[in-house]
Amino acid sequence: MRVKLIKYTPDPERAVAMSARLCYSATGAEELEQNMSDAQVDKLVGKLSEMGHLSTFEHASFTFAIEGISRVLTHQLVRHRIASYSQQSQRYVAEHGFEYILPPTVAARPEAKAKFEALMQQVQQVYDELVELGVHQEDARYVLANATETKIVVTMNARSLLHFFEKRCCQRAQWEIRKLANAMLTEVQVVAPRLFAKAGPTCVASGYCPEGQMTCGRLAGITANK
Repeated sequence: MRVKLIKYTPDPERAVAMSARLCYSATGAEELEQNMSDAQVDKLVGKLSEMGHLSTFEHASFTFAIEGISRVLTHQLVRHRIASYSQQSQRYVAEHGFEYILPPTVAARPEAKAKFEALMQQVQQVYDELVELGVHQEDARYVLANATETKIVVTMNARSLLHFFEKRCCQRAQWEIRKLANAMLTEVQVVAPRLFAKAGPTCVASGYCPEGQMTCGRLAGITANK
């Protein structure tokens, strides 16, 4: 899996702070942006985060280039609707010699791994044979597995990212999308540490766990250490 933050709103925390200050100021946005000190920006963003007033977080957006992930992951990813997605097309990009994602639980079991890899080889063979028979790749792709590797560009605003991290950094999230979420969180914390200071699963972000009896127990450890 390869995750890289390739574009983002310049000075995203200042954009958020300026937008929030504008709501209560007679001064224009441009003047506010220029006159706010770094300390004022930092304090205001922290206050907005603590109060849960996150509408102005939507003014900061982040674009990621993501590779080496499965179609299983992207089927989950696109459920997060306040975002923009551009995914590699199996209709126009041939899948001869396609790569695939091997789940750790399969890789850890030699017999399971052998069966999995044998099936991927069979899928590849059938795909290639269908194309050779004159079937267009847009129809041949119907035999491809959910494990097939794909690439995608994703853009989310900071508010949507915070929600994404709450849901997908959780230990209850499926392993691959959890790995992606943690990698994306690492990327944005470098360029906007205040916006994402408390980002993560709800036990970290909000101090509660919605999983009930299925909780991983992390919240108890967080509470004990306070």
